Amino acid sequence: MRMASTGPHSQAKPLGWLSPTLGTARTLTIATCLPQLDLTAVALILPAIAAAFDLDVAAAAWVAETYSVAFMSTLLIAGALADRYGRRRVLLAGNMAFAVTSLGCAFAGGSATLCAARALQGASAAFVITGALASLSLAYPRPTERARAFGLLGMTTGAAMVLGPSFGGFLAAAFGWRAVFLVNLPICLAVARTVPLRVSETFDPEGRPLDIPGVALLSGSLLACVLALLDGSASVLTRAMLLSGALGLGFLFVRRQFRQTRPMLDPALVTRREPLGIACVLVALSIGYWSVLVYLPLALKAVYAISTEAIGLAMLALTMPMLGLPPLGARLAVLWGWPRLFAFGLLVLAAGTTALALMLHWHRPLAETLTAMLVAASGAGLINAQVSSALIASGPAAQAGMTSSFSSTLRQIGFALGIALLGAVESTGTEGGSFALAFAVAASAAVLGAFAIMAARQAG
Repeated sequence: MRMASTGPHSQAKPLGWLSPTLGTARTLTIATCLPQLDLTAVALILPAIAAAFDLDVAAAAWVAETYSVAFMSTLLIAGALADRYGRRRVLLAGNMAFAVTSLGCAFAGGSATLCAARALQGASAAFVITGALASLSLAYPRPTERARAFGLLGMTTGAAMVLGPSFGGFLAAAFGWRAVFLVNLPICLAVARTVPLRVSETFDPEGRPLDIPGVALLSGSLLACVLALLDGSASVLTRAMLLSGALGLGFLFVRRQFRQTRPMLDPALVTRREPLGIACVLVALSIGYWSVLVYLPLALKAVYAISTEAIGLAMLALTMPMLGLPPLGARLAVLWGWPRLFAFGLLVLAAGTTALALMLHWHRPLAETLTAMLVAASGAGLINAQVSSALIASGPAAQAGMTSSFSSTLRQIGFALGIALLGAVESTGTEGGSFALAFAVAASAAVLGAFAIMAARQAG
């Protein structure tokens, strides 16, 4: 398949994180971290939004959920358009839309308007993430360069995750919750200014057509799955019907892709052992780490009865390694290869999460729990940025946009599944014991992911 591109790419080996060779990576990581920063900052202002619009907890949660559902449902559309019409073009269009929808969120007059703006913001973020990840992978074709570039991505998104809640809390306290959305505007402006200067356009002139029926099937499947997993008020029968519908629509989507001459989503991504093994790593990481991140503040409160401020400080043990370890993960990816690195990272994550479960179950001192959190986060920090890079590299370069959107879709599906699974387990008990069981389930998911990637490596 023929590739077309405009603009030169330096092939010189990067000399360090500040090397001019990584200028493209630094620009793209700024674009990529914006949706992450917004998502974590908004999570902290949900109580203020609920008070402003007189919402209960379930209604306020949909301010976040509409973003996630729209993000997941739009990813493959963004991938198809990026491959066909240009990855940089899709990134810039998504960035402009993100700025406009951020304004809509900031000036929303009611909860319905805010949820609608958040849904459009999530769809815009899908275009930003897809265009940025695909452009980043194609800008650095050499394995060493790509590992360094995605290591830089991991550092930037890790910083966004660490700083997002504190940043959002400061803005909300000083200027009100609407300021959290307005602060996106100067960042979007910086992205719009620098991306055309730093990032070359790449596209597939014979790109795969946008399969509208296929998009409808997949979006319906994802939406039904999310509603079944996340709607706590739904009855067992309703959940069963939603999950059955999700499976049915998903089956129809896969069958349609196999029957298409040029499918929107290459079936090789779910049939070849290498990308399938990497996909398992993505899901395992989402369940084993990101879902734990959501429930851990509740666990610390239940077991140690510490203040909200103390919980915020304690959570640094589970987030700071995500900022500092991606460069080491990039070096290990080159030395060991992706399969060994991913298996090692997931096993370290599983060991830390298992220790965390035991610390909570035995009500051990907080210092021991913090140590377990650091171990778990270290495993995740080594591999988080490299997994998307590996999945994109496992597919044809002409489909980089679609593969990057598939990667993000897998992360979101794993996160939603983990939230529901850990929540269902946690609700079976009280205090430390229930959280310990939930985190043991998360550790098991990480172990299964490690076995899956090593099995794929041996079969290859």
